[in-house]
Amino acid sequence: MIESIYPFARRALFKLDAERAHHIGMNGLRVAENLNLLGFLLGQKHANQPIEAMGLAFPNRIGLAAGLDKSANCIDALGRMGFGAIEVGTFTPRPQPGNPQPRLFRLTDREAIINRMGFNNPGIEVAVEHARHSRTFNGMLGFNIGKNKDTPNEQAIDDYRIGLRVAYPVADYIVINLSSPNTPGLRDLQAADASAKMLESLKRDQAQLAETAGKYVPLCFKVAPDLGCEQIKDLAEVFLQGGLDGLITTNTTIDRTAISSHPLAVEAGGLSGRPLFEKSLETLSSFAEHLGGRIPLIGVGGIASVEDARLMLNAGASLLQIYTAFIYQGPRLVHELASFENAT
Repeated sequence: MIESIYPFARRALFKLDAERAHHIGMNGLRVAENLNLLGFLLGQKHANQPIEAMGLAFPNRIGLAAGLDKSANCIDALGRMGFGAIEVGTFTPRPQPGNPQPRLFRLTDREAIINRMGFNNPGIEVAVEHARHSRTFNGMLGFNIGKNKDTPNEQAIDDYRIGLRVAYPVADYIVINLSSPNTPGLRDLQAADASAKMLESLKRDQAQLAETAGKYVPLCFKVAPDLGCEQIKDLAEVFLQGGLDGLITTNTTIDRTAISSHPLAVEAGGLSGRPLFEKSLETLSSFAEHLGGRIPLIGVGGIASVEDARLMLNAGASLLQIYTAFIYQGPRLVHELASFENAT
């Protein structure tokens, strides 16, 4: 039923400012979940195809990318859509409001979004408490963590260590976000030397936390689609030497080539959606070549159809994530992607 309702709901929400529509939509999902309405509205049993990656059993290969649930208070409602994994965040050690509004823009004719949100979030400790109240979602829960805007890069490791420690008890996997274009200087941490130091420090903490908690929570890095060939080669070596558990390719892009004629191309921020797909696929393919199957890859960026998903999987992805296409197409897309048979 919700698949037939969604186009009408989207049409109404798209008449509103993008960020206001986001808040209304998320609040509506929470209310529907609390009233036990979502199961009735969805009216379907999801066709899962279990897959193992990073030592975790995912109900299916399709995850929700970080950025939609920025407070970790909509996990159960989003889980009803059929995702095999939900990644919440990005979360910073201290709460922060993010960048000034307006900061979220729809490019409807391109099925794309530009955002410069700036890690607006309630802080990692509040998010973890919200996640503890999740009851019905039985997929994998990822926590995406970052540094506060006013934390100098020289002290960024301290912020990520806090995020790792606080999220560890509730997360199934944890993502180190070094690639958002909306926190000044953050992408500098993708330099090989900086990434190596970050990974070495976090892997030490991970080992200690695993011993204390009695469980191993995989550690992923999330990289940008705007890396050069040499950067990818150098980072792949860092990730292999450092024992990274998983790699998410990619975040949003600052490149406007694919939308150069669009009036919103001048807006600062990260571009997501269909125009990102080719860059994301190229980045994933390049990392797959250098990693040789030794680190699982999670493909994200512009996936909007079964054919896109097939291309990502054939290029080397083990898992997939969507976000922008989910906004434009709704739960139907999740079901299609989670149930198709990939012929590699």
